[in-house]
Amino acid sequence: MANRKFALNRQPHEAEIGDDTTLLFQPEVLGDDFLDAYGRLQETTKKLNVDLSDASNVDLSQVREANVALRVFLASLMLPESAGEFARWEVRTGEKVISSHGTPQEAQEAAAGRKGATKVVDAGLRFPDRVLVDLMEWVVELYGGAGGQRPPTSSNDSATASQRPTPRGRAVSPSRGSTSTRGR
Repeated sequence: MANRKFALNRQPHEAEIGDDTTLLFQPEVLGDDFLDAYGRLQETTKKLNVDLSDASNVDLSQVREANVALRVFLASLMLPESAGEFARWEVRTGEKVISSHGTPQEAQEAAAGRKGATKVVDAGLRFPDRVLVDLMEWVVELYGGAGGQRPPTSSNDSATASQRPTPRGRAVSPSRGSTSTRGR
């Protein structure tokens, strides 16, 4: 009878941004949950058809919408305390916060049901687009299992155990066999 033990990550993955921001991502994400969230992001970016390489034809409202979709996607994979700071839209009356929401659509719906002057304010953490894209690539690799390898993170249980060392062979490298580099 064969036995195999499967490890589950229990420590959150940490994304350190700058000197004072650490975002905590879920230790494990079910494949369907990840694929659903990633699919929604892809649908949005495909629908927008934004080509950032041609700035003359870029509609800034589409770039903003793509940015929001990326932030919502990333927040969906974070632990609640990080998600609530990273992607948060507040419904306000004057300077008073009435409610906070994880998407601008939820905030707009909440604001529409209020009487009086209300506005929706993006109160989440803001980072340059290059940082958001790097975060997206990292979580896709992390949860999408690119080649079955996980990127290194600061959580101890996230790294895959290294293989046992094997004895070194004594074969001559093909590059060293034909050309001598001594004396150069």
